[in-house]
Amino acid sequence: MKIFKFGGASVKDAVSVKNVINILQSEGTENILVVVSAMGKITNAFEDVIEAYYNKTDNLSEKLGVIEDFHKAIMDDLFEKEAPIYKEIDILLGELSWFLARNTSQRYNYVYDQIICFGELLSTKIVSAYLEKIGVANNWFDVRNYIKTDSNYRDAKVDWNLTQELISKKVDASKLNITQGFIAANDTENTTTLGREGSDYTAGIFAYCLNADNVTIWKDVPGVLNADPRVFEDTTLLKQISYQEAIEMAFYGASVIHPKTLQPLQQKEIPLLVRSFVNPKEAGTRISKGSNLEPLIPCFIVKKNQVLVSISALDFTFMVENNISYIFKKLHDYQLKTNLIQNSAISFSICIDNKFNKFDSFYEELKTEFKIDVQKKVDLYTVRHFDDKAIESIQEKGTFLLTQVNKETMQIILDAK
Repeated sequence: MKIFKFGGASVKDAVSVKNVINILQSEGTENILVVVSAMGKITNAFEDVIEAYYNKTDNLSEKLGVIEDFHKAIMDDLFEKEAPIYKEIDILLGELSWFLARNTSQRYNYVYDQIICFGELLSTKIVSAYLEKIGVANNWFDVRNYIKTDSNYRDAKVDWNLTQELISKKVDASKLNITQGFIAANDTENTTTLGREGSDYTAGIFAYCLNADNVTIWKDVPGVLNADPRVFEDTTLLKQISYQEAIEMAFYGASVIHPKTLQPLQQKEIPLLVRSFVNPKEAGTRISKGSNLEPLIPCFIVKKNQVLVSISALDFTFMVENNISYIFKKLHDYQLKTNLIQNSAISFSICIDNKFNKFDSFYEELKTEFKIDVQKKVDLYTVRHFDDKAIESIQEKGTFLLTQVNKETMQIILDAK
């Protein structure tokens, strides 16, 4: 059994869909489970729909029309007009419209998950139907009937026991299976999501529950690179990465690997392959039990648009355990992810990812009890296996605001140029 995951870039148009099918036919279509993301940038388009719906703007119909037109343009290039897939897509879009008309909940995260899921449902229906059209039998299924979670919308936690039971019982591993990434459901059958970029995690969940031979994540890059080519001119393919090294990179924010994906794979020593859907014959990167990093070179991870916060007591007393524990509780309450921590006698500095746009509320609550200095839109560079040349390359990109160093890793916060 093998698990393949194809992201949005791999199914962004009709040509890309055909390329995915060519890869499946080349790799073999038996004993394969394929996890597919929403097509192209359609998740962003659904987020536009969510904002228009939630804020009751007058352009909701226009936003919905963009999504319908996008998918039907792809379908027009893949199918004849009378193909059954058109009716299936209309049914899905009808379900979306029904939710928008009937929903009474004001909970943003709940509303987000009930709407965003249609991106994955639409894409997998189209991929499955095209496989059937060219004579490749496959089994499409709704992942929400297999992966079960709690009700922490937008960042749900998997119920592993129930998920294991359902997947083991219901998945026919001998077939070509097509399903969705990123989405799941709670015990009341409401849709939940596993966090942005959670399709990789979906692949890891199925691999764990099915004892898969390996997982392949198909990307538009040759594999895992030592740096983001959009930020650094010279990058190198990493041929082999150990689980431990990959988890470190994911923790610091390496975008090619979802942070939650690796733990279930490591538990059962299931290799993760990162390969190129542009050049599918190339080996790419293998993440497995083995050598730490090959080649052993500096690796750069960049997180943009961070918030640097320095917190001190109003009376200039020491920042000790009771202050810090209170601050961490508030960070948790406001869903603010901390990517760097540095403590001195009278101040506590943190670099925050304001993913859920709750920093301003956090600031308003804490400013009555602490002195808070804030610098927004800073960049956080993390360098694994750093050397002098690596640090010099970052110095060219802006002014250092804060640095932190341990044996293997240097973190630098920049006021970018």
